[in-house]
Amino acid sequence: MTVEFDVEFIEADDRAARFVVRGLTPALANGLRRAMIADVPTFSIDSVRFVENTSVMFDEMIALRLGLVPLTTPLDDFEISDTVTVALDVEGPDTAYSGDIESADALVEPADKNIPIIELKDGQRLEFEADAVLDRGKEHAKHQGGVSVGFRHLQAVSVVDDIGEFDDQEPQILRGVIETEDGELVLTDEFDNDLTNRYPGKELEIEDIPGAYVFHVETDGSFSAEELVLRAAEELGSRADELHDAVTA
Repeated sequence: MTVEFDVEFIEADDRAARFVVRGLTPALANGLRRAMIADVPTFSIDSVRFVENTSVMFDEMIALRLGLVPLTTPLDDFEISDTVTVALDVEGPDTAYSGDIESADALVEPADKNIPIIELKDGQRLEFEADAVLDRGKEHAKHQGGVSVGFRHLQAVSVVDDIGEFDDQEPQILRGVIETEDGELVLTDEFDNDLTNRYPGKELEIEDIPGAYVFHVETDGSFSAEELVLRAAEELGSRADELHDAVTA
């Protein structure tokens, strides 16, 4: 049986997206959220071989920082547990940045070039070689490409009546996206998250729309927000197929 969902993107760029999905159950919505966090693999520096480290920081402290540097991850070109060698050689006085890390594969490199690793004083040097490994967030948090993933009910806002001439209108704060009476999806940022700015002098009714959820997704730059969503959906579909095959075998 094929189940279709209605998906509408409200805003999107390389690293962040907000979209509405209709036809989901709460469990499936949460499953998609968890898949974006834990199931879509990314490259991350896993083991470091220090050639020289005369900085003020221990090897272990620098290795911890290196593990948190996001690396671009072209998933179609690699499989789980694949490794790519990276290296760095910087001598002070200078600051070693993520952009100084050189990769043996041009497809896998720091997603951000300006992440500071260590400030080196005159005469200090940092040189290492490391292995970046492709793995999933459920194995280690450093492999979580979805750094901020959340969802909430899409809420419908309708005008019930005018408020009384001498009644005070209290702020009504909503965050995310609302659906107006004519079916328009509106970002709450457009009216500073206060419905009274959009509907001054109006009495409003607000209700959750069953099966409709607003997702907000941000990535660390390993891949685009759109790819993260698509890969997470594929992971859910793959697990559903495995369960179906196991039950019907």
